[in-house]
Amino acid sequence: MIPKSHPRYESLLLRDKMVKASQAGYLADSALIAHGRGEAFDYLIGEKTTYPAKRAMYVAVAALLLSNNPVISVNGNATALAIDEIIEFANTIKAKIEINLFYRTNERVRLITQLYKDHGYKNILGSLEDEMEYFDEIENNRASASKTGIYVADTILIPLEDGDRAEILKKNGKNIITIDLNPLSRTSKMSDVSIMDNIVRAIPFMTKIAEDLKTQDKQILIELVNDFDNEENLKESLEQIKIKE
Repeated sequence: MIPKSHPRYESLLLRDKMVKASQAGYLADSALIAHGRGEAFDYLIGEKTTYPAKRAMYVAVAALLLSNNPVISVNGNATALAIDEIIEFANTIKAKIEINLFYRTNERVRLITQLYKDHGYKNILGSLEDEMEYFDEIENNRASASKTGIYVADTILIPLEDGDRAEILKKNGKNIITIDLNPLSRTSKMSDVSIMDNIVRAIPFMTKIAEDLKTQDKQILIELVNDFDNEENLKESLEQIKIKE
């Protein structure tokens, strides 16, 4: 039991979720390393959502709402940390959810599929029953994509991703949005919209943004997207990183 008085309470809760996901068998061992790397960046921004991150979230939500076929790509980390929040966000913006794993095994796919079903989301893509296509340029298991999901999507949210697939998806004409605490990562640099924030804060806030933007005139959403400069926003994001004494 982690006492709420512990100064690292929230962070330790997230670590516990990751450990339990690993023990359940749907999280790759290296996912714990990735989480630790993200946690370090989160600490450097004070474990709070910064202004550049909020700006990027508004643009990301606008882009997703403007899309004809938006898809949220999920892996073990995203599922372990924010499954309910991801489902709520997907339902709010009418996006599909697709499983896509670097260390893909039938057992991991089966476990994650069942988790989403248990949490009320029945139509998960990328499952063992789904019909898949493949991006030839990707030389790992993430080359697979659902025929009705990522393969034909126009906008894809890829939280906690690896950079090679982000680059190839963009080359294939997709609009790429990422949630990545590391603004120096290849994923952040390759994406059209990069949100430097913790997924557990970002997704619920994006749901609130979506509820607002859905009531706005379409032209406002278009202007949000067109006026955004991801490179400049990443520079501002880097300025938020401070070394604590």
